This record gives sequence, C-alpha cells and structure tokens, in this order.
Amino acid sequence: MNLNRRLIALLLLTAGAMFIWINYPRADLSNVTITQPEDQSPQEEQTVEEPEQEEEATEDETTTAEESEPRQFSEVVADALQNTVEFFSGEETHVVAIGDSLTKGVGAEQEEGGYVGILNRAINEETELVTFENYGVRGHRSDQLLARLDEPEITSSIEQADIVLMTIGANDIMKVVKETFTDLNLEDFAEARIDYENRLEQILLVMQEINPDSEIYLVGFYNPFSTYFEDIEELDFIISAWNDTGRTLAQQHENVTFIPTVDLFEDSEADLFALDNFHPNDLGYRLIAQRVLDYITEEEG
Repeated sequence: MNLNRRLIALLLLTAGAMFIWINYPRADLSNVTITQPEDQSPQEEQTVEEPEQEEEATEDETTTAEESEPRQFSEVVADALQNTVEFFSGEETHVVAIGDSLTKGVGAEQEEGGYVGILNRAINEETELVTFENYGVRGHRSDQLLARLDEPEITSSIEQADIVLMTIGANDIMKVVKETFTDLNLEDFAEARIDYENRLEQILLVMQEINPDSEIYLVGFYNPFSTYFEDIEELDFIISAWNDTGRTLAQQHENVTFIPTVDLFEDSEADLFALDNFHPNDLGYRLIAQRVLDYITEEEG
C-alpha cells in the first residue's frame, strides 16, 4: 500500500485538527509532528511510574496532587540538581529558550510555561540561581527562526546566554503535509529535510558567531502520531530521518548537544498529550524538562 493510501486516515485527522486550530487558539496543529531517533538518554526508567499514580487517584486526590505538582517535580530532580547547584551558584547563569510552540509551552494546562517554565521553577525553587528568557513562538519553522536571529532583542539575549535551549523543525514537516496534502510521498519529505538541514546549520553557525561560549541544546522531536498510527512505518521513518539530521549537526559543532525525547512518549500507558493530541500536556512537559535537566547536569557535572 503506498504512502498516500496509508496516510489517508492521518490526513483526515490532520484536516480536522487544522480546522480546530484555525477556530480555537488552543488547538495548534503547527507543531504537530515531532519524534526522535533511538538515542537513549539518562534515567529512562523514570518515565512511566508517575502517571500510574495519577490514574489511581480519586477526583479529590487528583486536585490535591495537581496543586502540589511543582514541589513533587522538584523532589524528583533534587539529586540531579545537586550535581549542578555548585556550578549555578558560582556565577550568574542565563538561559535563553527559543523555537516553536514546544518552547512556548502550548498544551500546558497549569500555565507552567511548558518545559522551560518547569525548569525555571525547579532550579529556582529555593533561590534564584538562573534567569530564563523564553522566545518560543507558536507555529514557527526553521526559516522563521533563522530570520529572528537578526532581531536586536534576540541577538542581545544570546550574547548573554550561558545556555540556549531550542526546539525547531516540527512545523517544517507540517508545511510539507499542508502543501502536498493530496499527493504525499516520501520524496517530498526527503527534499524538505535537506532544506531544513541547511537552515539548521545556519542557525547553529549564527548562534555560535553571536556567542561562541554558550552551550546549545537542541531538543529532539517525539512522535505524536504513534499512539493512533503505530502501524504506519513511514511516519517513524520520516521523523527519525529529521531527528538524525539534528543529532548529526549537533555532533559536528562544539558546544552543541542533541537531546532525544522520543522514548519519553513511546509505549507509555499514561496520557502525555494535550487536548489537541499533538502537544504535550503538563505531565509530558515535565518528562521533557527532566530529560533536559539530565543532559545539562551531565554536561556541567
């Protein structure tokens, strides 16, 4: 069965989600397609136990748990923070987050600011050790991010950044879907991936020219389609190829690290997605935040 026919159900779902996205701001389809290669990262074992506790809770217990979630998260990452607190305490540390709706935190219900806001609260819970600036924009593609690097405010922030966190590329994939809706094929995604690779290379070069000393972390894609279309191998192939591009470029640049997230969302019985079924919910963002913190800890420790 060719790619067009195998993706027909997916396209119908996407079309419906696009309609919702146009009429209701919370249902953003722009950052729909995100996955990661088979890269393993530290502490995978922490990704599935917390949701089971939430499922067993009664309605009243769930409310109490939600009210105390930030502190619970901080307790989970306390050990990791101990490895970096001395580093953060020694000098002022500035983190700049930039990219698409995953950086902005679309899908979060607790107004936590997505994974960036969670990191902010976890690290600065007792004392403000790190300052965060979030430049995430819903729906942005790599070409738009590249253009934003010329903006004085962005340039100034990166100049002062010790750490840059970035999510970008999901909307590049969705652009292919929208433009070739009636005639999807793997070649279209392969060609678009080459363009994405060239733009991502330029983004990294410009950032490093602005600030050669900053540590850049490129957060990889997860696959939001895997729950409903796990039998469509082409989806995994497309997303993995795009993630491989990010990982390879990161390996070619000093001070650039690729952070995988695909395994956080695979084979999980927990509900990790927001109402739009594409962006993470609060729990999904917490898993991403902990993964990012694991990598920062490993780099700085």
